[in-house]
Amino acid sequence: MPDSFRALFLDQPKDTLTANVRELSRDELPDGEVLIEVLYSSLNYKDGLAVTGKGKIIRGDFPFIPGIDLVGRVEASSSPDFAAGDLVIQTGGGLGETIWGGFSQMQRVPAKWLVPLPEGMTPLRAMEMGTAGFTAMLSVMALEAHGITPDRGEVVVTGASGGVGSVAVAILSCLGYNVTASSGSEDAYDYLRDLGAARIIHRKELSDGPARPMQSARWVGAVDTVGDTTLASVLSMLDRHGAAAACGNAGGHELHTTVFPFILRGVNLLGIDSNTAPLVQRNDAWQRLVDLPKTTADRILAGVIHLDQVPAMSEEITQGRLCGRIVVDVNA
Repeated sequence: MPDSFRALFLDQPKDTLTANVRELSRDELPDGEVLIEVLYSSLNYKDGLAVTGKGKIIRGDFPFIPGIDLVGRVEASSSPDFAAGDLVIQTGGGLGETIWGGFSQMQRVPAKWLVPLPEGMTPLRAMEMGTAGFTAMLSVMALEAHGITPDRGEVVVTGASGGVGSVAVAILSCLGYNVTASSGSEDAYDYLRDLGAARIIHRKELSDGPARPMQSARWVGAVDTVGDTTLASVLSMLDRHGAAAACGNAGGHELHTTVFPFILRGVNLLGIDSNTAPLVQRNDAWQRLVDLPKTTADRILAGVIHLDQVPAMSEEITQGRLCGRIVVDVNA
């Protein structure tokens, strides 16, 4: 790799956020044990909030390189766990939030958050999944750990047309679950059926909150990417000893509910923190994502863009106008 390379920088001169691609040198990269030639990143909802300034995602100093995902080839490493030539993935660990992220042709990162690219997974496929796929798989694994099996009943996925929701629908369907997809985007209904959703409901059925503290049981499990009143509705509709994996707050961060679903039905609320998930769990989740059929993964891919397109596409994703996953080819 040449000494000079391109990256998307966010800056905030005079309190106005700007996003521009510019060149920098390796010497300008932050400290870290592993120097990576980045092959792909991806555009997540969180990245969209960061690049547009619609959410307080960036907690590092400006100027800053966003991008909460990357996959690449190790160019140099002072860590005994990785050597030059290794293909690696990083999601979480503050990437694109507190430390410079994946919207760069090269990056230097701490070794402790890296995982090897699983055998049988291409770099492009890794970013078709990215944080969204990783989070979805952690959510499914949490449901499994709490005894939510396909034979017990239906599972609902909220925010189903988004990145995490799309992959969750696909994973659950491939594992034999009867999946209900909740989405406010009627244009995405055919897409969700293609991913395996057996039933689709409009998000309005859940977004107003529960009519009563406990409602008729509809689902044994849930993957919730929305939070707020939607999650409160889901909890009130879970069957006895059901579980909801809460992994997002696209609809809001508050949760107003009662203890009744927990103490009268034994419902479980499972928190999913993909940012700091333990290394063993990270490796397990990525290994299981290899098993997702290629045809299913390809249906989730909405498009491949380059660095210069990230600002405009960030606006699209924050407006809810995208279905599925956007991969960023940082070298295009």
